[in-house]
Amino acid sequence: MPSDPPSQAMAPPTHNGKRASRPVHKLLFPVPKLKDPIDPALLKHQEQRAEAAQNRVADKITAFSGSMLFVYIHIIWFGCWIGFGVEKYPFGLLTMIVSLEAIFLSTFVMISQNRADAKRQVIADEQWNTVKVEDKQNVELLDLSKQILALTKEVRSFADPATPGSLTPTQKNPGD
Repeated sequence: MPSDPPSQAMAPPTHNGKRASRPVHKLLFPVPKLKDPIDPALLKHQEQRAEAAQNRVADKITAFSGSMLFVYIHIIWFGCWIGFGVEKYPFGLLTMIVSLEAIFLSTFVMISQNRADAKRQVIADEQWNTVKVEDKQNVELLDLSKQILALTKEVRSFADPATPGSLTPTQKNPGD
């Protein structure tokens, strides 16, 4: 059996002839793109939200600040700031920068929570509409069941020999 050449043996696995994603790509783009929602109401909400550039920017910043790349950059930044002696202890400028960053990041977190709340509201509204439609259908089904019950009682009254006006097996219908 021929063996694989060393270059092929060391190559990462492929999918449909393309190279597998590289670790650098995963580091630079750590947040995978989410699938589009299936619910039509959420699709409509997503399209409306994407119309405003500020919403798209806030979504990108929130996605990046919630990634490990963001953490790694800060570890390197703080390490270099302290290691290269950019300023002396107690690091007043660094503290101010980090405080301002925390203020902005908390704002983006709140924006993200508002977006999640809006999605939950869209879903709740759609579910409420579904409940109202199903309730209307249930009332219609109950009415139909009552009609069927009344017709069944009427048919049984004709078939029961104990009730007046019903035909007995020995009697024949005058039309026969």
